[in-house]
Amino acid sequence: MLPRVADSLSFLYLDMVRVVQDDTGVCAQIQVDEHRTDLVYIPTAALSCLLLGPGVSVTTPALTTLARHGTSVVCVGSGGVRAYAGILPDSLTTHWLEQQVTTWADPARRLEVAVRMYRRRFKDADLPESVTLDQLRGMEGQRMKAFYKILAQQHGIGRFRRNYRPDQWDTQDPVNLALSAANTCLYGVVHAALLALGLSPALGYVHAGTQHAFVYDIADLYKADTTLPLAFALHNSDNPEQEARRRFREDLRLLRLLPRIVQDVQSLLTPPHTTTPDDDTDEEHSERRDVQMVHLWDPKAGVLPAGVNYAEGGN
Repeated sequence: MLPRVADSLSFLYLDMVRVVQDDTGVCAQIQVDEHRTDLVYIPTAALSCLLLGPGVSVTTPALTTLARHGTSVVCVGSGGVRAYAGILPDSLTTHWLEQQVTTWADPARRLEVAVRMYRRRFKDADLPESVTLDQLRGMEGQRMKAFYKILAQQHGIGRFRRNYRPDQWDTQDPVNLALSAANTCLYGVVHAALLALGLSPALGYVHAGTQHAFVYDIADLYKADTTLPLAFALHNSDNPEQEARRRFREDLRLLRLLPRIVQDVQSLLTPPHTTTPDDDTDEEHSERRDVQMVHLWDPKAGVLPAGVNYAEGGN
């Protein structure tokens, strides 16, 4: 299990096991040999997200228990990379989704989030006070070109140009092939984290027009530390795609990327003035925020209790 991000959020990755419900709880059955099956019990009540990798089968009673305990279930690729599908419990809060929609729908706040993303990527950035998104894109492009040049010089491969052409896949150089494969793995990890928080992968702040726009936004925060150095290191590889996937999966344990993604996303979606370094807001701003009751929305009164007949004179 990966380290807990705060008091209530953690991830567990499984592969090559059968997840079942028995009289004690939900457990993973591991077939050691023909005569021996080991059992590992899963702390479902303490988990926020269960990542199911290749070779996993799960029974309906086990899924029912996971849903009852508010645990998200995400089907992922080997090592936790590539997210294929997600099952979200009904008790998963909409708090972070509401934060996302609120900031995304307001052009000024959407730009603020985009600026915070840029500052997180380039910590030495000196931005003008009234920077535009067009200016951000231009500055980001210049910085990435400079970074490509530095990596190319370090590995002695001459001039590098990023090229993603699916129709000419077999003609691309090893660095581009490795980078495309590693980025796909990174997108899967980010997608799994966003699903675990109940966020929409489609509502991006810089990217738009795709169901994975927000995935691409968040993944860009980590490429300079993860996929880019890996891809350039494979410039002489005979099978750069396979090696990039394998090495990214191996490095994932050291990077502790999932908790980092969750922390960064929550920080980006939380207005800076709402927290102070001395605030003890673990309870108020917890990642999980389990929903005990469905509420009603009112544009003037705010949140109203459900289960009430609001007809005039009604009981």
